[in-house]
Amino acid sequence: MSRATPRFDMPTEAAVPGVLQRAQVADQIAAPSAFWRTLSKPPLRTRLPEGLDVLWDAAAARLVTTLPRGRRYMRRALAVLALDPEMGAMTQPELDEEIDVVRSVFRRGRETSADVIRGFALVREAAHRSTGMKAYHTQVAAALAMHDGCIAEVATGEGKTLIATLPATVLGWSGRGCHVITVNDYLAERDADIMRPVYTACGLSVAHVNGDMKPPERKAGYAADVTYTTNKEAAADYLRDRLALGRVTGLTSMMLDRLESGRGLAGGGAAGLVMRGLENVVIDEADSVLIDEAVTPLIISGISPNAQQVEAFVEAAALAKQLTLRTHYTVDRQHRDLRLTSAGEQRIEALTDAMGGVWAGLRRAEELVVQALTAKELYVQGVQYVIQEDKVVIVDEATGRLMPDREWRDGLHQAVSAKEGLAVEPPKDTLARVSFQRFFRMYRRLSGMTGTAWEERRELWQTYGTPTAPIPTHRPIQRTLAPDRELPSEQAKWEAVADAVEAGHATGRPVLVGTRTVGASETLSALLTERNVPHAVLNAVRHKEEAQVVAEAGMVGRVTIATNMAGRGTDIKLGPRVKELGGLMVIATERNETRRVDRQLFGRAGRQGDPGSAETYVSPEDELIRQHSRLAWLPKRFWRAQQRAQGRARSQRRGVLKQDEQTADSLGFTGVE
Repeated sequence: MSRATPRFDMPTEAAVPGVLQRAQVADQIAAPSAFWRTLSKPPLRTRLPEGLDVLWDAAAARLVTTLPRGRRYMRRALAVLALDPEMGAMTQPELDEEIDVVRSVFRRGRETSADVIRGFALVREAAHRSTGMKAYHTQVAAALAMHDGCIAEVATGEGKTLIATLPATVLGWSGRGCHVITVNDYLAERDADIMRPVYTACGLSVAHVNGDMKPPERKAGYAADVTYTTNKEAAADYLRDRLALGRVTGLTSMMLDRLESGRGLAGGGAAGLVMRGLENVVIDEADSVLIDEAVTPLIISGISPNAQQVEAFVEAAALAKQLTLRTHYTVDRQHRDLRLTSAGEQRIEALTDAMGGVWAGLRRAEELVVQALTAKELYVQGVQYVIQEDKVVIVDEATGRLMPDREWRDGLHQAVSAKEGLAVEPPKDTLARVSFQRFFRMYRRLSGMTGTAWEERRELWQTYGTPTAPIPTHRPIQRTLAPDRELPSEQAKWEAVADAVEAGHATGRPVLVGTRTVGASETLSALLTERNVPHAVLNAVRHKEEAQVVAEAGMVGRVTIATNMAGRGTDIKLGPRVKELGGLMVIATERNETRRVDRQLFGRAGRQGDPGSAETYVSPEDELIRQHSRLAWLPKRFWRAQQRAQGRARSQRRGVLKQDEQTADSLGFTGVE
């Protein structure tokens, strides 16, 4: 569903004091009604509704997601801006003293709406004096929305790094800590360092936690008032703490319940724990964390004692080559499902009849062969995985990022390794697991921001209890969005894309090309190499180098190929003369399974009122059509295929969440899930 960018007839920042007197602003804006308080700060979602409550929840989601939240927060932001003359007139000692007074109010947990407005004004002034950055009207509105527990939709290039400091500081004043979640370790460290002067000026400590840190460093990081880290690190540390807690004797059921509710153990808990509880969280790129990676389980594993099965995976890969598609098995690529036919079952029985060991049982033999067939038919190198240093490395299909520290479960990773003729490592046993959906529902206060949340606003409300607040851009968008260009075949599409890139490069315009898979980026790279077009290819291998390449993608004559949203979280600023040339040219090489991902790529062009253009090249042979469209002749077939793919993905996420709840109910007595 498309949506026009909201427009607001608001006074400019400089005109605020003359338009609205400060007292009037405080009286009329800073005290929201009880109705608004209920909807702005919904109760924590700990379980999915059941029975007739499902219908009520769906109806409430429709109502909540149609409320004009963006307008409300733009009006409330005026109250913060109206305090600007007072804040600017303070000397540094006066400002420091005022910050101490307001911080003590938040520490006692007795803040009112007026205190929140004043607190935001103080943080805004402190940021201006310490870094030179002063939050715009729209940035303040987004920060207020997040403080109220919303997901703020903030366009690319609107300064999310600065925005996050406002709610994080106010939440940090509570004394219970605030986690700021970013998409990778590099950004967590970078943002913490860049914003450190702001937090220091507001009397707070700030730290970051990344994958290279040892437990003492992690514990110190989480002890800070504001902690920058990634969703993977936070969830993994939570699981490690649960495992450590399970090894400690003398814990009461009440203590376990307190940890389960996300509040940790009183007095710091047992020795060896690194986290102090899950209290407040602000998530950058919230749609990626809460939607795209929602069903991805974070697992703590140990080597399985059943390592003698390693050879069985190699034998299963050899047996799979002796079976024929449609004769011995069928594949449903839409649902990623593979099933044996009766002829296939008989064939497996005949092939394994003389084999001993794990092959003696027909049921286990069929499971191993089906796993090998699944690896053969549904897992493609360059799409779901790549091979690095003779090992299978998973590719996150939603972001294009490599995940070298993850493995598929239930022997699938071993089956893929065997298919590729690589050394097969023993499968691992799951010691503890949690999905990101379940993990983030444990925080007492959840909020976030992203450039693309509107399409999933109902799911965000129904799953996490977080409303979505669309915030307008600081300057009008000047991006030109061209209609999709449809080519008759995939080969014709790639030639047309290469022609467009070559033509854009010839004029000096920077070009950013988005591909869905690693294989697609390599295909286009080969075509551009043949045409002598210099370019950079991003497959999301190294986050720091990746961010640097993306940051330079707006320079004159640059051509950058990015797998999906590699480099997400890094701003693309235009180089000299690029505005006169038409700004950044964005080319999508096919439609993604959700319109959100398309908008993420398009949002790279036209940041902060800059010119730019975006165009999509499609063909009937694209993966989206092959997987999710049965009737290729229908008008708007790409839109219909996206709708079908999005619906299936939502059903899958809801199914995983229900499974999480069932697992928690059945294993809750253990203290570890």
